[in-house]
Amino acid sequence: MSKADGKSSGGPKNPSNLHELSEGLKPDSLIVAAGRPERTPDASVNPSISLTSTYVAPNGIGYGRSGNETWTALESAISGLEGGKTLLFSSGLASIAAVFALLPAKSTIVASRNGYTGTMYWLKRLESERNCDVRYVNIADTDEVLAALKGANFLWLESPTNPALEVADLPKIIPAAKALGLRVGVDNTFATGLIQQPLSMGADISMNSVTKYIAGHSDLIMGSLSMNDPDLFARLELERKQGGAIPGSMEVWLALRGLRTLDVRLERAQKNALELATRLSKHPAVQSVRYPGLPSDPHHARAASFMKGFGAIISFEVKAGAVEAERVCAASKLIVHATSLGGVETLWERRHRWQGESEHISESLIRLSVGIENVEDLWVDIEQALR
Repeated sequence: MSKADGKSSGGPKNPSNLHELSEGLKPDSLIVAAGRPERTPDASVNPSISLTSTYVAPNGIGYGRSGNETWTALESAISGLEGGKTLLFSSGLASIAAVFALLPAKSTIVASRNGYTGTMYWLKRLESERNCDVRYVNIADTDEVLAALKGANFLWLESPTNPALEVADLPKIIPAAKALGLRVGVDNTFATGLIQQPLSMGADISMNSVTKYIAGHSDLIMGSLSMNDPDLFARLELERKQGGAIPGSMEVWLALRGLRTLDVRLERAQKNALELATRLSKHPAVQSVRYPGLPSDPHHARAASFMKGFGAIISFEVKAGAVEAERVCAASKLIVHATSLGGVETLWERRHRWQGESEHISESLIRLSVGIENVEDLWVDIEQALR
C-alpha cells in the first residue's frame, strides 16, 4: 500500500482475499478470480471439493450444516458479483422461504401480482397461515407501488418479472421503501449482478436462483442471498442452519465452475435474444413479444436507464391460442421443451401448463430462455415450430 495515496501499487498479494480483489476488479473479472486458493508454489488453481459432514474439535465450523470450505469459495465469488455478503441455500425457493420465515405474523407485504410461482405460493401461504396482508401490485406502475408501501413493513421485488418481463423502477422504488422503514428484497435471478446490483440501490437482500444463470448448465439446484446488514446475515444464517436448507458440496463446486463463464454466456445469450425477439415481433403467427431490449417494448427506456443489459428471456404469445402454443413448444427440434431458464441451451414452454401461474399471464404465452447456440439454427427451429 502506498502511504501517499492509500492505494495499492500493484495487484492483490493474496488473490483469495475478496476485499483486496474487490478494490480493483470489475464484476466480470471478479467472478473469474474470486474463490480461488491462495497462490503458493504448486497450489491448485481451483478450490477442492470438501466432502465432509464432520470436523475434528475444536474447530471454527462445528458441523457440516454450519459451513463448508467449498461453500465459502462460491459465496465469496457471488459476494463480489452482488456487492454484499452471501449465503448459499439448497434451492432458490429455499432461500426465498428463509427470507419469508423471518417475517412476523400479520406483516404487510408489497409484492408483484406477476412473479415466480414458488414465490406466489409462499405469499398465499403467509396470507392463510400467518394472517399477513399481501398487497399485490403492478410492479411496472411506480405510482401504484409507492402508494402500496404506506403502512407496509416488507417489499419483495422481482425485476424483470417472470414471465411477464415487467421492469420495476428499482432506483426510485427501493429508496422510497427504505425511507418508509421497509425491508426490501429483490429477486435478481433474471438479471444477475452483472446487469443490475439491487444492494447498491439500497435493497437489504438480493436473491438469486443459482440454478439458472450463475450455474448455467441445467445440472444443479441452488439459491443464494446477498446482503450488507450483519444482523440480517446472522438471522438468515441461523435460519439456514436450523432449517437445514444447505447445498451439497459437489453442486457448489459445479456452480462455481459455471459462474466463471457467466459474462461470456450472458453476452452471447443476450445478443441471440435481441435478434430472435426482433424477428418474432415481425412473424405473422405471433400476437405480441415482450423483451426489454426491443425499442418497442414498453419497459425499454426504463431498463436502459439503469440496467447494463436486457437479459436473455423472451416472452411471446401466439395468435392461435393455448392449444397452438403447446403444439409449437412440442414441435421444436433444437430448442428443448422444458421448464427452467438460464442454461447454455435454449428452452421454452407455455407457462400456463403449470398450476399457479398468474391469472394476468396469457394462456398462450411462451417463455423462451435463449441460450448460446447459433442464432440462425435457433431461428430455423422457431420458424418450423410456428408452422
